[in-house]
Amino acid sequence: MAFFASPGADSLLRHRSFVAFWLARTASGFGFQMLSIVVSWQIYATTGRAFDLGLIGMAQFLPALLLALPAGHVADQFDRRRIVLFGQMAEWLAIVILATLTLTHQANEVVILGLVFVIAIAKTLEAPALQLMMPALVPPAMLARAMAANSVAGQAAMMVGPALGGLLYVAGAGIVYLVTALLYVVSLVMVSRLRYEQEPARRVPASFATLFAGVRFIRARPDVLGVISLDLFAVLLGGATALLPIFAKDILHTGPWGLGLLRGAPALGALLMGFWLSRHTMERRVGMMMFAAVAGFGVATLVFALSDLLWLSLLALFALGAFDMVSMVIRGALVQLDTPDAMRGRVSAVNSIFINTSNQLGEFESGLMAAWLGAVPAAVVGGIGTLAVVGLWMAWFPSLRRRQRLHNEPKTEVGAADAQ
Repeated sequence: MAFFASPGADSLLRHRSFVAFWLARTASGFGFQMLSIVVSWQIYATTGRAFDLGLIGMAQFLPALLLALPAGHVADQFDRRRIVLFGQMAEWLAIVILATLTLTHQANEVVILGLVFVIAIAKTLEAPALQLMMPALVPPAMLARAMAANSVAGQAAMMVGPALGGLLYVAGAGIVYLVTALLYVVSLVMVSRLRYEQEPARRVPASFATLFAGVRFIRARPDVLGVISLDLFAVLLGGATALLPIFAKDILHTGPWGLGLLRGAPALGALLMGFWLSRHTMERRVGMMMFAAVAGFGVATLVFALSDLLWLSLLALFALGAFDMVSMVIRGALVQLDTPDAMRGRVSAVNSIFINTSNQLGEFESGLMAAWLGAVPAAVVGGIGTLAVVGLWMAWFPSLRRRQRLHNEPKTEVGAADAQ
């Protein structure tokens, strides 16, 4: 709870709406991570086909690709708390149906994928509203601390949630679904208790021009375009974590508990690296540091792909998560600092499409490659592909490679033109 209190500063615990928000994010985060572990294991145990693991990613990719920009504008037009409530209610209902069908032995691949698709639609529509509520829950001076506390909760959910889901899977997939549904009930109750402490931002009417202004801005900024596209292609090629059920069962010869540990290892690496980065500033050669981190991500993927020892696989995934956290922090800071305040919302909407969809599409690509080549060759290709992307982007974006500091003077004429 160190993030909630700071000597000489106002405590986040005094802001009840933020505490309710944090509890809601933590509960739903744990629930979703447990859901992801049971869905992937249940489908692979049912069909035994690597391609079907890729279909899980595709079921989440399509809503994220098609609905992200409209969802951002919906969040600007309607009460965000209600949007989150409706989204989480839809997710809860789908999870309850999954639990019922599983416990009555009526679940099959098509039904599971269909309900995953419904959950992905709800999460895509809910996500912008959920992110944009936080500035209304705490004073502006406390927003950074609130975001840090929220980030740590998310990483903890990613680290512990899969392991907990794997352990509960021993009692059956239906039990995991029921616990997940209970966590979503907690989240719904907490969200319903939220009360805005600050006035929400002014609603901006949606138009075709404002919808795509972020795209035009990114194309005009080589450094911003470079970091966003690097994330897209590196994650797209390095999505070996989608194949974890195959590695756990067929290569490392472990069970759901081992799969849970494998899923939690990257989050542990990211969490510890995040604590370190929160206490150290990056002042020099941030461009090369980012490229080195993405290259480390590729090397860690290769080590994981070639390992047949559980401890070595866990170590590789731990390093993978740590490298990803470094590159993620640098990429996120560069995008925010190179974007004028008037453009940040629209640029963030476009950036979220790249970030969110690259993960799901990367899972589909990994499943497809594993179906063609096998799990190990597919992961090897992904690691080598990530290293190739790093080399190409260093050549194609020389200003990004030579970048020394996170902060760069913005080109006001571009930002001003697009903000209109």
